[in-house]
Order: sequence, then structure tokens, then C-alpha cells
Amino acid sequence: MSTVNSTTSADVIAALQKSSTSSTSKTEEAQTRFLKLLTEQLKNQDPLNPMDNAQMTSQLAQISTVDGIDKLNKTLTSLLEGSQSSEVLQAAALVGKGVMVEGTNLTLSGSKAYGGFELATAADKVTVTIKDSKGLEVRKMELGSSDAGVFNFAWDGKSTNGTQAVDGKYTISVSATRGSETVKTTALALSTVNSVLRTGSGSVSLDVGSGNLVSLSDIKQIL
Repeated sequence: MSTVNSTTSADVIAALQKSSTSSTSKTEEAQTRFLKLLTEQLKNQDPLNPMDNAQMTSQLAQISTVDGIDKLNKTLTSLLEGSQSSEVLQAAALVGKGVMVEGTNLTLSGSKAYGGFELATAADKVTVTIKDSKGLEVRKMELGSSDAGVFNFAWDGKSTNGTQAVDGKYTISVSATRGSETVKTTALALSTVNSVLRTGSGSVSLDVGSGNLVSLSDIKQIL
């Protein structure tokens, strides 16, 4: 009586595992070959030495696992594509809006300027220091206590001695303390979203001016 070598089906399973990253047609072809071999094994098995149930169950479990992995990969790919499309729509809605992103730039225009900061933990004292393009201190603003999180502030252009600073580019630095401990701070700059770019990898970037590109996760606050 002819028999079918059980190792042959194992070879097919290995081939099927390899084909899970290839096209759907190749996966289905390997599955069909496996089922045919399994059927032949059952038809031609020795009645005095039938196929071990555990072995057959193991083979069926493996074919189901490979098929499941293939379907899972397709599902994840579909979800990823949907997520990327959703990011594009979210980013497009921000075009023309002001956003706070990490940065130290501060622009004074019409005697008004807006900046921000992020605190890792609550602070008893928050200080913002404003300097001109030459690095000279123009104003030190004491903002008092603050909770952890993202906040913004406005500067009226007044210098420390009360004179009006000229419109232009300035920089800020932020320091904060809680008791005798220093609180981690991040200076934030106000920028305008000019356009949305999608890279070859599918990720979304926002053009916030001066050649700066940021991701959606880089935006700390939308104004």
C-alpha cells in the first residue's frame, strides 16, 4: 500500500510560512497543496499504523496560524493606510492656524508677541527671559506659579526699564523651580502652519515657516 511521507507536508508548511509575505495567490496555492497532501495521507495511511492525531492536529494548527498571520498582515496594512489618510486630513485642517511647537524664537510685531512653555511638573516660580538678536537681555517676566502642562504668554514689547522695544526677532529661555528643585521646562514658539507635506514613507509633515518641518505629535498647542 502506498504511503505519503509526513515530512512532505512539513516542507509545504515551511514554504507556506515563507510565502506569507508574498502575494495572496501564492499563499492560497500553498494552502491548497498542503490540504491535498493531508488528504492523501489520510487516504493512504496504514490501518495498522494510522496517523498520530496529535501530529495531524499540529499540522492543521500550523496551517491555520500561517493563514491567520497573512490575514493579520493585510488587516494591519489596511489600518496603517487608514491612519495615514486620517493624519493628512487632521494636518490639512491646521493650515493657516497658529500652533505652539518647541523653539526659542519670539517675534514682536505691533508691540505684541506670543510665546509658550511646557512644564514637566508643577512649579512655584516660572521665569521667561527675553533677549534681542545680539543676545542682550531685554525683559525678564516673572509668571508666578503654574501647574504641569503647556501654557502661553503675551509680551507687550516693554523692556525691563519700561521703554518700548522695536519690532523684530527675539529669543526666549524659560526657567522654573519648585521649592529648591529645578523643574524641567521646554520653550515653545508660535508658528503658522503654511502647508502639509507627505513623505515617501507615508508620514505627514507640517511646514511652519523658515524651512521648519514638524509632525503632528510635535504640536503642543493649537491657537
